[in-house]
Amino acid sequence: MTPLAKVSRLVLALIAVGGAACDFDIANPNSPDIIGENPNRSQVAASAIGLLIATRSDVADWALDGALLGREGYRFDGSDPRFTGELMQGVLDPGSRAFGGDHWAEQYAAIRSANNLLAVIGTATALSAEEQNAVRGYAHTLQAYNFTIVLSSHTQDEIPIDVGTDVTAPPAPLATNAAAWDRVIQLLDGAVPELVGGGTAFPFTLPAGFSGFETPATFVRFNRALRARVAVYRGDYAGALTYLSESFILTPVTPLDLDLGVYMDFSAGAGDLPNPLAQDPRVGENFGNPLLRTQAQLQVDGVSLDRRFLTKLITRPLRSAGTPQALNSDLGWIRYPSPNSPIPLIKNEELVLLRAEANLGLLNPAGAVTDINLVRGISGGLPPYAGAVDQASVLAELLYNKRYSLLYEGAHSWIDYRRYGLTATLAGLDRPGPPPDVIFPTLPIPTAELLPR
Repeated sequence: MTPLAKVSRLVLALIAVGGAACDFDIANPNSPDIIGENPNRSQVAASAIGLLIATRSDVADWALDGALLGREGYRFDGSDPRFTGELMQGVLDPGSRAFGGDHWAEQYAAIRSANNLLAVIGTATALSAEEQNAVRGYAHTLQAYNFTIVLSSHTQDEIPIDVGTDVTAPPAPLATNAAAWDRVIQLLDGAVPELVGGGTAFPFTLPAGFSGFETPATFVRFNRALRARVAVYRGDYAGALTYLSESFILTPVTPLDLDLGVYMDFSAGAGDLPNPLAQDPRVGENFGNPLLRTQAQLQVDGVSLDRRFLTKLITRPLRSAGTPQALNSDLGWIRYPSPNSPIPLIKNEELVLLRAEANLGLLNPAGAVTDINLVRGISGGLPPYAGAVDQASVLAELLYNKRYSLLYEGAHSWIDYRRYGLTATLAGLDRPGPPPDVIFPTLPIPTAELLPR
C-alpha cells in the first residue's frame, strides 16, 4: 500500500438495484454525489452502499497500521521509511493524513455520508415507513463503527461528534472521549428499534461479506456484537454479556463456527478495490514480527506451533530495514491470500473471547477459561489451559489468545494490551535507539482539526 493509496481511498459504488447483487464498481472516487430530497429507490440504494464503501476505505490500512502500532508486524518500504520511523519512533506528524494524522478523515467522511442519507431518508416517498427505519438503523450502526475507529486510535484526545452535512461549515466542537463513547452507545442502541421496525428487507442489497446479516432483523445481531465490544472496552462487563446474548455469538464446534461474522469485501474485478494486504508473502513489503513465532504456544502434539500462527504467517527470506538500528524479519503474511480476501469487521472468534473477557472482568476467571479453551483447541490446536486460574494469569492467557486469533485484522493487540497497561510486553524486539522505538498510546488529532473554531 503506497502513501498515495493511504491518502486517496474514498470511493463511491455503482450498484445494480431491484434485487440484483451488489457491485462495488467505482463511479466517482473523489467526489461522490450528495443525495437530495425525496430520493428514489435507486438513489437511496446508491447512497447506502456508498456509505459502506466509505467505511471500507480505511479497513485495510487500519489493519496494517494497527499491526505496526501493536507490534504484530512491520512494513519495510524502501520508498517510505515512515513505516519503520514515524509510526515506530515518532515524531507522529498530525499534519500527515497518511501516518500520524491517519484514521480520522476517512471515518468522518463516512459519518458525514451517513448524515447526508439520514437527513433526507424521511422524505423518500418511494420507500415505506419500515424501509426508511431500516435505512436509519443501518446508517446509525455504521456511523457508530466509524466513531469507534476514531476513538480507538485517539485515546487521549477530544474528538468532534456533532458532525453535520455541510462541509463548508465551521469545524464541529470537540467533545471528551467519554462523551464520544456515550454517543457511540446512543447510536448503537438507538439503531435497534429502527432495525426491529425495519420490515423484512433493506431497500438495497448488501455484499457477500454481510451474508447472514443482510436483513434488518439479522443486521441487529451485528449491531449487538459491536455493542458488546464497546461494552468490554468501557468496562461494562455485565452489559457485555447481555449484548453478546443478543448478538450472533455461537458456541463453536468447528473452525467455521469461529469464522462466522461480518466481513468487508474486496475484489480484483474491474472498477473495484482489491485487498491491498494481499501480497506475495515471500517478496511483499509487509512482514510479521518474529516474536509471533517465539511466543507461539505448542499444539497438542508438543511440536507444532499454534495453528493460528501457521495459517497466517510463513517463513520467507530474511530482510532488514530501518535506521539507525535495523529491524529484521523472516516472516511473511498469508492471512489474506487473495486480492478477493475479505477483512473481518467482527467475527464469532472475537465474540467468544469477549465473553471470556467479560467473565474475567466480573471476577469469574474459571468461566473465562471455559471460552478460552474453546478457542485454544478449535482455532489454535492447543491443549487446554493448564496455568493458574487467577485474574492476572488468566488475563495473560486471554490476551495471548486474542492476539493470535485476531492477528492483522484491525489493531486488536494495540487496543487490548493498551487497555490493560501492558504494551511494554509487546516490545521485545524494539530498537533501543537513539531514537528508541515507542509503542504510542494514541495518534494525534490532525492539525486541521485544531485550527481556530
